[in-house]
Amino acid sequence: MYGSKKVLALIPARGGSKGIKKKNIVLLDGKPLIAYSIEASLRSKYIDSTVITTDSREIAEIAEKFGGRVPFLRPAELAQDKSKTIDAVLHAIRQLNIKRENYDILVLLQPTQPLRRTEDIDQAIETYFKNGERPLVSVSLVNDHPLLIRSIDEEGTLKPLLSCNSTCRRQDMTVYYRVNGCIYINKIAEINSKVSLNDNEIPFIMARENSVDVDEVVDLAIAEYYLLSK
Repeated sequence: MYGSKKVLALIPARGGSKGIKKKNIVLLDGKPLIAYSIEASLRSKYIDSTVITTDSREIAEIAEKFGGRVPFLRPAELAQDKSKTIDAVLHAIRQLNIKRENYDILVLLQPTQPLRRTEDIDQAIETYFKNGERPLVSVSLVNDHPLLIRSIDEEGTLKPLLSCNSTCRRQDMTVYYRVNGCIYINKIAEINSKVSLNDNEIPFIMARENSVDVDEVVDLAIAEYYLLSK
């Protein structure tokens, strides 16, 4: 709880995945991937409840083993490759309301970002409230500067992403950030099917080494490297 506001942490973890089989529960340094997000949430001084929304009984059992709550299973139609996270969020909020569990603030924690720290979560929540409860999203510095990114048109010609001269010293380049998927914070009363969490307006800047997104097998190796080097 932050002041008088009840805070819900929601971890979306569907059973299916493409790049890595059973990605949300694949082992990272001997521990299921989802466990890192659950444990970081449980250590938060502001989060009142850590709920996992999943369609998988296997994920549910593992999540509960590490202290997460799974008070319902997500319908299969909300756990497909093309399913939207916001729909899973709305379903979870409705199910909790049916159980007379009402919260004011949503903190969405994706399980594929295992290096997000409890300190990141709590500082993000503090940043959210200091900015008048405007929607917040975590970001980190881009690895590849957009000034040097190109697309190729139908004629095979390179086209710059930014319409400006790229002859520029790196230290003079405008600083850009990317949405890293680690933390999203929204007022629950303002969440609807048209909300795009990636477009939340207040930034919470995180270190790159805490922002690893596990999508492919190589990402597991990168995450393990940072995990073991701490």
